Amino acid sequence: MSKMRVGLIGIGGIAQSRHIPAFLQLEELVSIVAVHDIDHERAKEVATKFGILKIFETYQEMFNEVDAIVICTPNKFHAEIAIAALKAGIHVLCEKPMALTAFDCKAMSEAAKQSGKVLSIAYHYRFMKEVQAAKKVMLAGEIGNPLVVRVQAMRRRKVPGWGVFTNKELQGGGSLIDYGCHLLDLSLWLLGDCEPIEIIGSTYNVLSKTEGQVNQWGKFDPSAFDVDDHVTGYIKFSNGASMLLETSWSNNIKEDVIENVSISGDKGGLEVFPFSLNYAKHGMLINSQATWMPGEEKPDLPQAKNFVNACLGLEELVVKPEEAARVSKIMEAIYESSRIGSSVKFKIEGIVG
Repeated sequence: MSKMRVGLIGIGGIAQSRHIPAFLQLEELVSIVAVHDIDHERAKEVATKFGILKIFETYQEMFNEVDAIVICTPNKFHAEIAIAALKAGIHVLCEKPMALTAFDCKAMSEAAKQSGKVLSIAYHYRFMKEVQAAKKVMLAGEIGNPLVVRVQAMRRRKVPGWGVFTNKELQGGGSLIDYGCHLLDLSLWLLGDCEPIEIIGSTYNVLSKTEGQVNQWGKFDPSAFDVDDHVTGYIKFSNGASMLLETSWSNNIKEDVIENVSISGDKGGLEVFPFSLNYAKHGMLINSQATWMPGEEKPDLPQAKNFVNACLGLEELVVKPEEAARVSKIMEAIYESSRIGSSVKFKIEGIVG
């Protein structure tokens, strides 16, 4: 069987640190054959570094040379490139978030259905072994019916001072759409079939607009900072469950980083990071932790393997387009709720006010 030919569109940090190394480990199945970036000189440097033979001036020129692409561009261009590739008969792995709007997500999903090609979104937290373990527990019904979910994705003074992360036009937002989306996605995946019915959210960027602040991740211009650095949200689901979400790039917390998803059910509860199950049994309160769990320490390789095997028809996608679209739908509603100062309610067909 010939190798699947993969091209990368956008070859910044995430492409070089995560996707290229992962696909290179699958050399029996995959060959990285091409790259494209608007910075042509950087594309040449990366191609030379990783031994990639072809560099294209436009991403469209790449389509005749590849079977699949990985999109690592700013968020604004995800939908445009993905739809063009799918219509050209190319499989797509797109960096998160899926797109800036629920409308664009729907268009991407429809393009995938019409083409019959694979579309997956790189929510790599799902491939962490703790998350995989938590999913097994949830599928087994060990904590019963989920009632309350607490999601925290918090960093202390770590605004990304490189690239376009603080550019609202290109990225659509800040800490929520860049960082909080990962923990939001994995929590929704653990919950399974749940639909939001009402969302209220608040976004802040006061701290990052303050002059003379401390930031651990490079420099940025506070006067031009126009994205969120701190977001809170409360989500009610159709099955009666609720979620409390907090995410931040830049917060005055004691810890350097707080990352966790905690789910309380009617029979028990679980914490994802570190993984534990919490019960009340035999007249006692019991917390149990795994002494060993299967899985890779890093999620990069499992994510690449799943995408490749799905393209080859060997396994089911772990991150499906409709699931990634739900994440974007909720984030869009949080931003809208903060803008209008009230909750956003849903019907099946979309936002109703």
